[in-house]
Amino acid sequence: MRRLLATTFLTLDGVMQAPGGPTEDDRDFAQGGWSVNFWDDRMNAVMGELLSEPFAMVLGRRTYDIMAAFWPDAPAEQGADALNDATKYVASRTPRTLSWANSQQIHGDAVDGLRALKAQDGPELQIHGSSELIQSLLPHGLIDEFVIWTFPVVVGAGRRLFGEGTVPGAFELTNTNVSSTGVVVGRYRPSGPLVTGSF
Repeated sequence: MRRLLATTFLTLDGVMQAPGGPTEDDRDFAQGGWSVNFWDDRMNAVMGELLSEPFAMVLGRRTYDIMAAFWPDAPAEQGADALNDATKYVASRTPRTLSWANSQQIHGDAVDGLRALKAQDGPELQIHGSSELIQSLLPHGLIDEFVIWTFPVVVGAGRRLFGEGTVPGAFELTNTNVSSTGVVVGRYRPSGPLVTGSF
């Protein structure tokens, strides 16, 4: 059984849309590139650790297109080799030509496709970005761990990691790192249903 990990950049107000640049995803969103000025050596090290063990990627259609346009020609020192060498599973309901090396399409329903991938032997599966894909998986409890990079900014509106309709639940914090620029990287595992109470 393979683990499925979702790693995402997030604003303090919960938005994960277009962290890397203004043209990354401009659907009703004018704040693209909000993560760029916060990167430091500590964050590079954390990302390096995340990509140091064998893994395969699971990407939504839009995130795949963004990454496939950049990483094949990116410098090795930016982590390009790990991403280019990894198998990429792309969730898309329509047939696609996938030009990035080691890419294959998940045909049909993404939930069924991810269930089948998780049941196979193989390396850890990592979702990067892919807000719509994550939203489709959340109600089914298929994500085993979240790596959430919380940046000290608010953007007011945009696509959120935990959007409207999210199933309530609790999480266990298993690890944290803090960058020199105030980015908090937390690893969270679902720990069961939300338990409420009163003081």
